[in-house]
Amino acid sequence: MVRRNDQRRAALVDAAIEVLAREGARGMTFRAVDAEAAVPVGTASNYFASRDDLFTQAGARVYERLQPDEATIARRRAAGRDRETYTVLMRELVGRVAGFRTGYLALLELRLEATRRPDLRKVLTERVRADVEANIAHHEASGLPGDALAVKLLMLTLNWLIVEQLTLPDVFTEAEREELVSAAVERIVAAEQAAE
Repeated sequence: MVRRNDQRRAALVDAAIEVLAREGARGMTFRAVDAEAAVPVGTASNYFASRDDLFTQAGARVYERLQPDEATIARRRAAGRDRETYTVLMRELVGRVAGFRTGYLALLELRLEATRRPDLRKVLTERVRADVEANIAHHEASGLPGDALAVKLLMLTLNWLIVEQLTLPDVFTEAEREELVSAAVERIVAAEQAAE
């Protein structure tokens, strides 16, 4: 029987994210999630039908928690529409995503696990595709420079920069990361504008 206490379920999924980031997919057991959530042994197995179910819900939850808050969205809407503003927004994005270190590391673990779990792959594929489409739609509505291809190229570029920052933080200094974000926006958006 699957339980329905939504707050407890969310706490268990958040605990699963922490375990994934620290122990990897193999270490994410119901017992480890129970311990991380500080609940009695057996609690997670009462809330999730299987580990696959918990993996899938953890993947969805990471994306929920990565969404910007309303104040950030409002500030973006009020911002300028030039490449400098775009650069500031991309720096904020990298900082926000990297700031949820365990979530991003858990997401990397989930992506690796998705190569072995078709249901998880399906959920993550749908979620990432929806995220790409939402970013493109937001970008087009914002009036910022660049087209859909520029948005996709920036997502791919900045995602790997975040991976470097979280996994090997000494490869680039903070100043170098800032410079890389600026150069990515400048070159990708400039290349796209020159092609028009």
